[in-house]
Amino acid sequence: MTDTTQADFTPVGGRYINPFTDFGFKKIFGEEPNKDLLIDFLNELLREQNHQIKDLTYKKTDRLGISDLDRNVVFDLYCESEEGEKFIVEMQKAKQSFFKDRTLFYSTFPIQEQAPKGPWDYKLKSVFAVAVLDFTFDDVDKDKTIVNRVQLFDHSTNKVFYDKLTYVFVQIPNFDKGIDELETHLDKWLYLLKNLASFDRIPEKLKEKIFTKVFNIAEYQQLSKEDREAYEDSLKYYRDLKNSLDTAEEDGYKKAEQKFALIIEEERKQKEEERKQKEEERRQKEEERKQKEEERRQKEEERKLKEEERRQKEEERRQKEEERKLKEEERRQKEEAFQKILELAKLLGKMGVPVNEIADKTGLTIEQINHLLSNGH
Repeated sequence: MTDTTQADFTPVGGRYINPFTDFGFKKIFGEEPNKDLLIDFLNELLREQNHQIKDLTYKKTDRLGISDLDRNVVFDLYCESEEGEKFIVEMQKAKQSFFKDRTLFYSTFPIQEQAPKGPWDYKLKSVFAVAVLDFTFDDVDKDKTIVNRVQLFDHSTNKVFYDKLTYVFVQIPNFDKGIDELETHLDKWLYLLKNLASFDRIPEKLKEKIFTKVFNIAEYQQLSKEDREAYEDSLKYYRDLKNSLDTAEEDGYKKAEQKFALIIEEERKQKEEERKQKEEERRQKEEERKQKEEERRQKEEERKLKEEERRQKEEERRQKEEERKLKEEERRQKEEAFQKILELAKLLGKMGVPVNEIADKTGLTIEQINHLLSNGH
């Protein structure tokens, strides 16, 4: 990548993807290998509140209503910190009627899901709703506020009433600093997001590890064929939306709202389809996992059966060997007893005991005794 000085750097672009497309935003901030980018960005937005995130876990972006009659929602990104704090991160491409109401409605889902079944003391983890806007609020446009941080406020005391529910709105169009005016890390993030799609190289002032990673991820030529196709579709939708809004300004707000409603509905359908596809992929993976587990279980069962057969055969062999030893011991004992009887008969014969009495005492036959005595035993 070619270096450039701060003074002569001007974004001219086409090399990097647009982070305000649905694909671009999720590619940079919504993938597990890139969560360090999201953590760094959120930490900068929350720095004034002395809040720092160490780690995040991506969660399912679709949220179901409590009942079948309730409306379902699909977030752009939904994360949880290691302390259990909830983060909704949305990228909003254009103005929408009741956008603030919509953001408030979305924030109720991470609150509701914290309620366990059974007894509960109502203690909640913090919820943060962060919206990166490619437009400005009409009611704050005059003062050019860039980052709005909103919490429940007590007007009687002029203090924050509840600090566990925070809304952060980043109005990107209000950020108008040039490359040489960047002072803070957050300035660099906002400048990068606003101008990434028009860069043709990395400006010297953004050659930090975290921003270099963004440039590497966002380089169009490095995307896979499938990702390029997905990005082109997302970019077309983004441009159509912008063109619709430009036309709407000329034709009147009412007509624009109708077109915008159709686009929003299409976006909702696309997100719902993505959710269904991800759910199907999850189901298929779970099915594969179960099949593998069943195969493993069957193999383990076969191994146990074989082991049991081997053990039974070993036990049969041991029993036969034991029986053989018992028979051998009986034969030996009988042989020893017979030898003792012979010795007794021989001793009685030497003592002159009649053959009939020897036969009675030893159980030998007269022929056996005569044979024994005649052979000199």
